[in-house]
Amino acid sequence: MEPSASDSDFDRLDDTSAEAYRLAVLEGQFKAESIAAELDLSPEDVKRTERVLRVMRLLHATPGDPRRLAPVSPDAASSELLGPMVQHMGQMEQHVARLRSQLAALQPVYFEGRRLRNHLEAFDTVPDPHTVQAMIDTQIKHCRFEVLTVQPGGARPPHLLEAATQSCLDITERGIRLRTLYQHTARTDPGTQSLVRAVSAEGGEFRTTEEVIDRLIIIDREVAFLPQRAASGPSHGAVVTREPTLVNYLCSVHDLLWRSAVPFRPDEPDKRPVMDEVKQAILRLLAEGHKDVWVAHRLGMSVRTCRRHISEITADLKASSRFQAGVNAANAGLLDPAGGHP
Repeated sequence: MEPSASDSDFDRLDDTSAEAYRLAVLEGQFKAESIAAELDLSPEDVKRTERVLRVMRLLHATPGDPRRLAPVSPDAASSELLGPMVQHMGQMEQHVARLRSQLAALQPVYFEGRRLRNHLEAFDTVPDPHTVQAMIDTQIKHCRFEVLTVQPGGARPPHLLEAATQSCLDITERGIRLRTLYQHTARTDPGTQSLVRAVSAEGGEFRTTEEVIDRLIIIDREVAFLPQRAASGPSHGAVVTREPTLVNYLCSVHDLLWRSAVPFRPDEPDKRPVMDEVKQAILRLLAEGHKDVWVAHRLGMSVRTCRRHISEITADLKASSRFQAGVNAANAGLLDPAGGHP
């Protein structure tokens, strides 16, 4: 019976075994005594070498004389030794291909399930505004370190400002960072000024900019509230998302707007001519062909206030019409973001 091969046996096919095989080929058989004398091997080393060559199928017992070991060609030894392995590998490859095909058939099932699960887990559409506010209140109550908000538009009703002031104070008194973005037009509203004054004293931060995205609330950079948009008309609901990639993106948008915004401190003089920026924004939007109503909505002011600013802009540019105001503004470089202000 031939010895069985193992990884450790293959490691022993060294120079001594190769030289012993060469001598056996020359002699036509493996003669332990002559090989030991020729290679200066101990009896133990000769036995080890014999075993290695038999494991490698390079020596075979002669039929009728089991003690006589004859050398076999490497090709024949390779076929005998590796044949079963190759056959087994072929069977394993077929098995692997079959399993891969079966598992691949489940891919659509997995991705469809993930899509539905992610939608359910990562997004909630809440059409009722009272439910939305209750969810926001709950999230803020359990907030740990930060609340980021964007509040588009100008002045808000007094009862909303009163509730917002108390909510902001509850946040800041717990040591939670609060950053709120308004539009420039909110600066002239006494109610908003009062809110900012009270909350800033407790550590809240406020800035304003020309234009902002829709209303946005991000809590602990983990959950965000976005306005719901309905194809059939206005909606007062919200979309709540916890999907990390989207929430991180919204945080980046807030950070970008925050860096370019102007600090809002009612009791300190503005370091930048904010109302001039408002007028420049009006001028730019009018030059793009937008109507008064759309411009007013975009910049968070009433149509009446917007038209008053347009009249002032026209007078500042010494123009008798909006068209001439646009021409004069373009000639003065005022439509370029890098230009001056009207």
